Amino acid sequence: MFLLYEYDIFWAFLIISSVIPILAFLISGLLSPIRKGPEKLSSYESGIEPMGDAWLQFRIRYYMFALVFVVFDVETVFLYPWAMSFDVLGVSVFIEALIFVLILIVGLVYAWRKGALEWS
Repeated sequence: MFLLYEYDIFWAFLIISSVIPILAFLISGLLSPIRKGPEKLSSYESGIEPMGDAWLQFRIRYYMFALVFVVFDVETVFLYPWAMSFDVLGVSVFIEALIFVLILIVGLVYAWRKGALEWS
């Protein structure tokens, strides 16, 4: 039979971990001073008065390189624990990791052929 009282600690943790950030935001909103002025509304650039327009367009190449970096960084995070316990896990996990790496390689080849990794 499924007993809900076994999950009391989980529900207490969930409620407390939800209430603490909400209370922190509410209390900081109530206690913070609200003063609007020209100094408060100006943008901040390392203590220097901003020059020019703040809206600059960045090339999509920057985002593509960042995305490729994040994908392969996450791949490393997933493969490191697998490599540390390779001898214990067996052949089936090796095949799963191989499929995971092959999917990422297919994505890399696709991005390479589309020219997403060329900087020119």
